[in-house]
Amino acid sequence: MTENASAAEPLAADSAIAVVGMSGRFPGAPDLAAYWENLLGGLCSVTDFTEAELIADGADPQEVRGRDHVPAKGHLADADRFDAELFGFNRTEAAALDPQHRLLLQTAWSALEDAGRSPLGGSARTGVYVGGGPTEHMLAAQTDPRLAASIGALQVRILTDREFLAPWVSYRLGLEGPSLTVQTACSTSLTAVHLAVQSLLLGECDTALAGGVAVDTVRKRGYVHQQGGIYSPDGRCRPFDERAGGTVPGNGVGVVVLRRLSDAIADNDPIRAVIRGSAVTNDGATKVGFTAPGVDQQTAAIVEAWAAAGLDPADAQYLEAHGTATALGDRIEAAAATAAFKGALGTGRIGIGSVKSNIGHLDAAAGVAALIKSVLMLEHATLVPNADAGRPHPELGFEDSPFHLVGRATAWPVPEHGPRRSGVSSVGIGGTNVHVVLEEAPGRGGAGAPAAECVPEVLLLSARTRESLAEVAGRLASALRAPGAPSLSDTAHTLRVGRAPLAVRGYVRAGSRAKAADLLAELASGGAAGLGGPDPLGEAWLAGDPVAREGSGRRVALPTYPFAGESHGAYRLVPVAPVGEPPEQGGRSADLERDVRALIAEALGLEDADDPEMTYFAAGGDSLTAVHLVGCLRDDFDLDVPITLFLEQLTLHEMARRIVTAQDGDDSLDALLSEFEAE
Repeated sequence: MTENASAAEPLAADSAIAVVGMSGRFPGAPDLAAYWENLLGGLCSVTDFTEAELIADGADPQEVRGRDHVPAKGHLADADRFDAELFGFNRTEAAALDPQHRLLLQTAWSALEDAGRSPLGGSARTGVYVGGGPTEHMLAAQTDPRLAASIGALQVRILTDREFLAPWVSYRLGLEGPSLTVQTACSTSLTAVHLAVQSLLLGECDTALAGGVAVDTVRKRGYVHQQGGIYSPDGRCRPFDERAGGTVPGNGVGVVVLRRLSDAIADNDPIRAVIRGSAVTNDGATKVGFTAPGVDQQTAAIVEAWAAAGLDPADAQYLEAHGTATALGDRIEAAAATAAFKGALGTGRIGIGSVKSNIGHLDAAAGVAALIKSVLMLEHATLVPNADAGRPHPELGFEDSPFHLVGRATAWPVPEHGPRRSGVSSVGIGGTNVHVVLEEAPGRGGAGAPAAECVPEVLLLSARTRESLAEVAGRLASALRAPGAPSLSDTAHTLRVGRAPLAVRGYVRAGSRAKAADLLAELASGGAAGLGGPDPLGEAWLAGDPVAREGSGRRVALPTYPFAGESHGAYRLVPVAPVGEPPEQGGRSADLERDVRALIAEALGLEDADDPEMTYFAAGGDSLTAVHLVGCLRDDFDLDVPITLFLEQLTLHEMARRIVTAQDGDDSLDALLSEFEAE
């Protein structure tokens, strides 16, 4: 990056972690290039919905028209789109798969490509550390008896539950390192980064994916403001601002690729920033309530992270804070940060901000959104502002602290001592505090020097469809024409070692970036699969023959795969029937329950099923009988019953009752909704 990056404290390559790849989708930003432009411009990407938009997308009209309803959210556009065939899912599975799983799979793929590494397996042991939030889709799918009857209740859970976020990524991408789904509420994704860092330092893996996803619903939704609650009354989040009134919910996904710095340097990886240290603490019982933050352990997380880095918090020039814009949260975080950074000489020397002002609070993905923002600022040597920043809140005491609220985009000057450094904080409900110490990438000798381009290079391209191949070629053509484009040799090397070999293929052969860009544009417009003259390597590639995928050169950041993005929808919660109505006495429900018991008794060879203590298994029931009963219940009574119901230890009376009442899913839905509300 800069000549100053190696000054002052020497960078310990054996204890530092390199950020070598990143990918993300955030409100108003389908990719990180758009994300950076929005951040640089101080843009608030929270969407204000019209009443008609919300109602058309299934929102409750009575709630939308309520006095305290706020029609705003950090909305993630096209969150239901997924390139299912690329990841090996059929249409039924793709429709059942939770949108969080879909988005995380695609983002993990793109992050590995950004790191110049093939997204399908590879020789390095790759760990996965990710987390997500509860979703409307998961709740609706897991309480839909028809879906359970169609694909099985266990399969529904595997496709929708957030505990399987990491295993699906490991399985579909062929990654054989540790695979952990992390849950620490709002600090989930930064905790995942910390765990990935520790795993790399312990040698448990050689590459790690870390991050998080939060898509509570793919639909347009606002929220209800409650006096004294955490949500903003006007749909805007203004951390540390005198106008701060609370946070705004948002959706997004982000993944970073991490490697030990020594390995990244040895393998010529595209190092985007360096993690010098990290730490996690919990407030325990030292706070006023379970959901409240605490000063002491937030301070401890910061101090411990900088100590792990072998540095002092005073070495920072910027702090990316959690910054919820709530009165209690901002005040406690400001106090904790002031205590931790008290060694910084002079007031106002360290910039402070929070990406929540731009995109809202992304829950499980909030920490990784903040981390990616900080990496981009280090790369561009620019501090970006809080969106719509005003004066700091007077109760925070910034005038006597090391901090100033960043209100406009400014150049990040080279520090007098050492490289540019920042801290990133994340705080979770329940008290899990995380802090990560970031440093700009070390200078790389010869990096960025213009390369002599005269030896022809072969650029190998592939995709799942011809349309996608054309888009791959077009994106690469634009990248090679852009200022600061990588050399042709590094581009060819990255395409060989850092892309998955897919079915539809093409290549171009050229001796300069300009010529390669022209040929790629021709390929994108429907030209022949091989352009620039016949080449043995290219022809072998087209024929599907094994092609050597190793080689020498630098891995460089190139455009990632353009997912087809077909809409697969999302399950929607159906309102539960109103409570308080007296149960039916006799009538169809009672008659149906009696008839179901008679069917079960007949299938089990019982004279009757009136014994209240008799269980299905005690009566001789087994899985084959269960399959038969599921079919009979569907054919004779039009009841769709999950076969898993017959695997529970139930009396025949309870089983019949559950079969009849499960059609509305009330019991299981109430339980899941209660869990959802508790979180």
